[in-house]
Amino acid sequence: MSQVTTGVQLGEADAVRASVSKYYGEEIVQKYYGCGSPFPAGLKGSGLRVLDLGCGSGRDCYVCAALVGEKGFVTGLDMTPACACLDMTPAQLQVAQRHSEAWQQQLGYAAPNMRFLQGRIEELAAAGITPGSIDLIISNCVINLSADKAAVLREAYAALADGGEVFFSDVYCDRRLPENARSHEVLLGECLGGALAVNDFLRLAHSVGFADPRVLEVAPIAVHDDELKSLLGEAAFYSITFRCVVLQD
Repeated sequence: MSQVTTGVQLGEADAVRASVSKYYGEEIVQKYYGCGSPFPAGLKGSGLRVLDLGCGSGRDCYVCAALVGEKGFVTGLDMTPACACLDMTPAQLQVAQRHSEAWQQQLGYAAPNMRFLQGRIEELAAAGITPGSIDLIISNCVINLSADKAAVLREAYAALADGGEVFFSDVYCDRRLPENARSHEVLLGECLGGALAVNDFLRLAHSVGFADPRVLEVAPIAVHDDELKSLLGEAAFYSITFRCVVLQD
């Protein structure tokens, strides 16, 4: 994997773990899918405005709603992806919405601090996200599913306020994959076929304005199936959490 700048994520790791362990509704946990932990330091009691790209059943939104506190607000955005092999449908948002009132009551909040929208992560403004209105964007193993990753990063940058941050946990590769791997149904379903090369992510991040992406967490992903290993050759995959910041003028 190419050399990238690393950062140390300090903060309320215990608070995140405690929130994740709480009950949100069994089906939220059952339908949850992710490959990392896109939660920054300082989230507890921060009052931040958070956007979760590709929120699915909403588990990470529920975590953030508890951590940001009653003065913060969390928006989850999701829609059906083009890949028919993936079980992420509008029903996912129905699951997320179904438990939000009960979670608000469990937290003791006077009003909901969480909403869910259906829309494309490549078209945030069209989905109802006002430019410059978000303090923190998180995403957990979703950007690899997008066919236009440059648009995802452009829209994320535009949605953030000055000083805003993105925490992207996703699957990345140490090289560009050949077309037969990028279009392979099983690899797409396993979030490998759409994995960006690390250098391509860094190039795209810089091109939209993120000056210095930092790696917070990285873990190798093993491929055990012999047929898939033959198709992928020497390609190596990693689960990486990147932090990117909108620097104030």
